[in-house]
Amino acid sequence: MKFLHTRLKVRDLDRSVAFYVQNFGATVRARQTSGRGTQLAHLTLPGTSAELELAFLPWEPDFQLGEDIVHIAFEIDDMAKTLAALKANGANVTDEGPAMSWVSDPDGYEIELLTADR
Repeated sequence: MKFLHTRLKVRDLDRSVAFYVQNFGATVRARQTSGRGTQLAHLTLPGTSAELELAFLPWEPDFQLGEDIVHIAFEIDDMAKTLAALKANGANVTDEGPAMSWVSDPDGYEIELLTADR
């Protein structure tokens, strides 16, 4: 068995792709539209073969995201440097700590940042 991907529903596919490419070094492996019209972007993230799949559902362009339900996590080398870069890119840093911090993506999904020495 091999874990392949996680899907996040987004409100603006291009905006979300840009966020993950610019802030987390993601690369776009593929973009497609499913048979039912879902617009998809498959992102490869550094350090893993698993992908992040972003999905825009044209028939549901807005949605409510449940609080504290879904988050993804990244291990980073330098918290201060990473937070400074995120802030410079306009990212919403919601909690800062020396070994663990949180940022939210454009749709409100939480992203946990952890240092290797946590």
